[in-house]
Amino acid sequence: MKEQENTLSISELQPDFLGFIFWKDSKRYCENVIEKIPTNIEKVGVFVDADYNEIVDKIISHQLNFVQLHGEESADFCLEMKKTNIKVIKAIKIDNNFNFNELKYNKNCIDYFLFDTKGDLPGGNGTTFDWEVLNDYNEEIPFFLSGGIGLDEWPKLEKFIQSEAAKKCLAIDINSQFEDDFGIKNKEKIKEFQEKLSQLL
Repeated sequence: MKEQENTLSISELQPDFLGFIFWKDSKRYCENVIEKIPTNIEKVGVFVDADYNEIVDKIISHQLNFVQLHGEESADFCLEMKKTNIKVIKAIKIDNNFNFNELKYNKNCIDYFLFDTKGDLPGGNGTTFDWEVLNDYNEEIPFFLSGGIGLDEWPKLEKFIQSEAAKKCLAIDINSQFEDDFGIKNKEKIKEFQEKLSQLL
């Protein structure tokens, strides 16, 4: 989310989470303080290798509930963030040959993983990965599913939701496939997606 008016419009759909990107190199960079969001919607700040103090400042000024770390942040850095009583989501870039045994984070330093498609950018590449690889995920930590998810992927998503791997999936992260412009979300597309999803859950 990027602009106040669009954010408030999407808030009317009552999503569980709204994400705000605080990486200045992103075309979705959020400059302004977002206000008047219903308190039952969790506000997620997205950062890429940001300074600890910068993140803490954003947590306070935007009253964030979660931080989503999309860079090369270490387990120790995540642990320090978690000590601030913020919920920590660590993004992991996935390709079709990903080895989950190489994950260096545990439930002491993060609350959730976000599995995103490996690409040129830290996130928002607009492409999906093969969700079959998630059948090899055996950790206790729940995850967000991300990476180019849109209405066109619905048959694939429907199959995933009914799979064993989906039992550890806390949320579906949608972004670029539901935009009219960078950071500007299409309300009707999101509403359609929500309605389809609610029929399965």
